[in-house]
Amino acid sequence: MTASQPDVDAQPARGALAGQLGTSTPRKSTFHGRDPHTVAETCISRDTPTTCQARTRLYENGRLAAEGFPVSRISDHLADGQGAVWLDLRDPSHEDLAVLQDEFGLHSVAIEDAVADRERPKVDRYDTHLFITCYSARLDKTTGELATSELALFVLPRALISIRKDDGLDIGKVVDRWDSSPDLASFGVGFLLHGLLDYVVDGHFEAVQSLDDSVEELEDNLFAPAPTKDMNVHRRSFELRKSLVVLRRIVLPMREVVNTVMRRDLHFVGEDLLPYYHDVYDHVLRATEWTESLRDLVTTILETNLTIQGNRMNIITKKVTSWAAIIAVPTFITGFYGMNVPYWGFSDKGGFIAAIALMLFCGAALYVLFRRWDWL
Repeated sequence: MTASQPDVDAQPARGALAGQLGTSTPRKSTFHGRDPHTVAETCISRDTPTTCQARTRLYENGRLAAEGFPVSRISDHLADGQGAVWLDLRDPSHEDLAVLQDEFGLHSVAIEDAVADRERPKVDRYDTHLFITCYSARLDKTTGELATSELALFVLPRALISIRKDDGLDIGKVVDRWDSSPDLASFGVGFLLHGLLDYVVDGHFEAVQSLDDSVEELEDNLFAPAPTKDMNVHRRSFELRKSLVVLRRIVLPMREVVNTVMRRDLHFVGEDLLPYYHDVYDHVLRATEWTESLRDLVTTILETNLTIQGNRMNIITKKVTSWAAIIAVPTFITGFYGMNVPYWGFSDKGGFIAAIALMLFCGAALYVLFRRWDWL
């Protein structure tokens, strides 16, 4: 392999916004607001054959042995027969992955899926490795839009290769999670994969929590008297519903992903790590159920808002009809007495007074009657 300095600014960051998976859009910071060029800076490899930014770590005998070492040395560490290696590539090209294909024996179909956008969260099993696709997520509480970040993983017996297709996922947070559990480092790749999946699933849980808070706020505004309330409730409801649909698309398949990884015949997760993966699986189930319940709740809010609008329209219709009936009485009387024919009180002050009295009496009687019926 020939060494070269990665051009970290050559390709723009990408991330899904506005409820669409895999939508390309520039991103200047991670979901946590940090600079994607410098997160986990100690892990950045300055000597890599790829044109994209690379990060490396080596765990031996249950401890962190090295980080930020040249990518060309990975094969040497794997040849030692000990430890586990992590390699992270930030928005690689097909040519970058082709370099790794021969080095790690990765399947060509998995390479194609790692480069392609909008892949469904899944686990593909190959002879020498697993290929996993998943998404991290974060909700913009201001707009109600869900931002997603696609992640591809190659899981080998002694190596974990993560492919980040955009800068949404904060890889520094994943490294911090590994560092916070040094007692699990002896489990090698299973430990690395658990920390990463646990971080991704916790992100789903946080997104559901944020959506739940937004739905509660929407419920509080449902009966607000503001003139623009109806349009705000409608717009916000559709935004949240769209985000919930996208979140369901990335959370629901994670049950199969985590469940498949835990299979004993794959030998990637040991018995000692199973309780930790069961905890991740439990979080996936809770996030899925929570997402489903929130979708039903948003639908109920929309239906309730339409019902409130219908009831308000009925009240307005009754009021307008009542006033129209009251106004119709003097209109009828003045129209009747406006005929050019002789009648009782014609050209007489008494007839004029009688007509006024009749209009006032009938209008007052109708007003009292409609008030009693609660039409006014």
